[in-house]
Amino acid sequence: MPDFEFRKSSYSNEAAECVEVATNIPTTIAVRDSKNPTGPSLRLAPATWTSFWTALRKGRL
Repeated sequence: MPDFEFRKSSYSNEAAECVEVATNIPTTIAVRDSKNPTGPSLRLAPATWTSFWTALRKGRL
């Protein structure tokens, strides 16, 4: 299993619920709950992540 290097969003603060994202593996974007770092993670292809992130930024989701 690859070693993902997760980072918290710059929009997050210590009291807020947030996600962490790992982009250090070229073929996979991993997303996890920051409150449960040993729990499951969602793994996406980079193109899928880009489509998801673009839709979020445009307010489609």
